Amino acid sequence: MSASRTFGLPFLKGHGTQNDFVIVPDPDGLLDLGPADVARLCDRRAGIGGDGLIRVVRAAADPASAAMADRAEWFMDYRNADGSIAEMCGNGIRVFARYLTEAGLAKPGTLAVATRAGVLGVRVAEDTGLITIDMGRVTLPGPDLVEVTVGGSSWPARNVNMGNPHAVAFVEDLAQAGDLYTAPGVTAGVYPEGVNVEFVVERGPRHVAMRVHERGSGETRSCGTGACAVAVAAARRHHLDPSVTGEPVTYTVDLPGGTLLITEHPDARIEMTGPAEIVATGTLHL
Repeated sequence: MSASRTFGLPFLKGHGTQNDFVIVPDPDGLLDLGPADVARLCDRRAGIGGDGLIRVVRAAADPASAAMADRAEWFMDYRNADGSIAEMCGNGIRVFARYLTEAGLAKPGTLAVATRAGVLGVRVAEDTGLITIDMGRVTLPGPDLVEVTVGGSSWPARNVNMGNPHAVAFVEDLAQAGDLYTAPGVTAGVYPEGVNVEFVVERGPRHVAMRVHERGSGETRSCGTGACAVAVAAARRHHLDPSVTGEPVTYTVDLPGGTLLITEHPDARIEMTGPAEIVATGTLHL
């Protein structure tokens, strides 16, 4: 269904640490939202506005997730604000889980969600309201380090993959990242489909702060997979490797929109804990 024929389309608006999303329920997989449709919905002046769009569809009803339907009932079809498809969104999946529980489509506790990065486990706490996501296993692909450039300054950056690619650079001051409206320069040829770039400063023991340029969206107030990548890069910077020590490592990661707790386990699994809220519902008239 193209944007010109989506009159009366129900939607919601939600955010996780101020990473905000347009949520479109489509349980039976009847909508065909193209890149231009998504970009229009995410436009902050001509549309609803958001860092991305989440289509909520049963896994069995979408070809992209049908193979995962035996392990997860629901598929998070995530799109960047420019309409491009993304493998995963850490803040988005918390908002996705919040929607499922508030809509009565899932109960608080443990549930599974299908994403383009695989099936991920989610725990929705009834007491605190916080949501913990099993973000899957981190990989550190080669090359270990790339170069990130903003203006005339360059920094080495750790190459981290969380189901989507990240380049993590440690700087003295987050202002050195510039405005982040445009993508920082990154070593040519390493990321043919683009990369999320994080700039990080130390705040204290196992405590860092970051800013991020998300491919396809520009600077966002928060990035869940980016926070995970930053925690892993910080651990290696501090010579901490759970696969070697056998002990999990937890970092507090401050983002412009809030704080996330990231834990790396000895088997390379990453867990992320943080809030998620649904702030509005409505009907779209285009």
